[in-house]
Amino acid sequence: MPSDRGAPEARSVNRPAGKGRIKARFAALKAEGRGALIPFLEAYDPDPKTSMDILRGMPGAGADLIEIGVPFSDPMADGPTIQLAGQRGLKAGATVAGALAMVRDFRGEDDATPVILMGYLNPILSYGAERFCTDAAASGVDGLIVVDMPPEEAEVLAPHCAREGLDIIRLIAPTSDAARLPVVLEASSGFVYYVAIAGITGTRSADPAALAAAIPPIRAKTALPIAIGFGIRTPAQAAHAAGVADGVVVASALIDTLAASLDEQGRARPDSVRRVLDQVRGLADAVRGARA
Repeated sequence: MPSDRGAPEARSVNRPAGKGRIKARFAALKAEGRGALIPFLEAYDPDPKTSMDILRGMPGAGADLIEIGVPFSDPMADGPTIQLAGQRGLKAGATVAGALAMVRDFRGEDDATPVILMGYLNPILSYGAERFCTDAAASGVDGLIVVDMPPEEAEVLAPHCAREGLDIIRLIAPTSDAARLPVVLEASSGFVYYVAIAGITGTRSADPAALAAAIPPIRAKTALPIAIGFGIRTPAQAAHAAGVADGVVVASALIDTLAASLDEQGRARPDSVRRVLDQVRGLADAVRGARA
């Protein structure tokens, strides 16, 4: 991805101090007695306007928080579905600055819905770690998921995130053992992202029994909300995950719907945005009914 050295300076937005939006949203949902739906979209997939229209429509469709993927040429944690979405985004001109501009434009209409950027460390370092955190906070980003940045290597980013009030959301895998778990949790903020399957995204579904067994030991060691992602594709799976955890991330299933709606040249059709948002509505209804 380009370095974005010439990107325009991000304008400031009215942003709650510290960990405002994520903490406030999970607290509100806890008071309501339900979990969070966190849908995913890839920036600029398949073009800037379509991805922006999906982003704008997600809160009205039932998104409680939103995760935006920053396209990268070597997405090692992502399966074929999100890899292809990233390729489409890069072909459409996606950059780090472009993803931040999407959030900035979104904040002109929505100052409440938490936004998390998901991506990889290399583009952030190319952009400049300190500058990235400053621009991300000014654009209205609330948290970061940097897939290939373990806690032991986070000093390149963590001090700048702390200064700007950006949460660093860590991934907990099924293979995280009792010794590893406290290390990851201590370095986490915002919420904990539990990876429901071992492997890359979008390749298989989460096992309900395994989720029910995996979440309580994590909850016993942290007061942070826990969201489940990887392997959640259907409303029924989302409802189950939201019943045992505090939130659910749905990514590949939404990207598959978008990809299936594109024409032979990979361009969005008139109903592409509606198809994705209809799917978000179905997932939101399931999540809202999970603890009824």
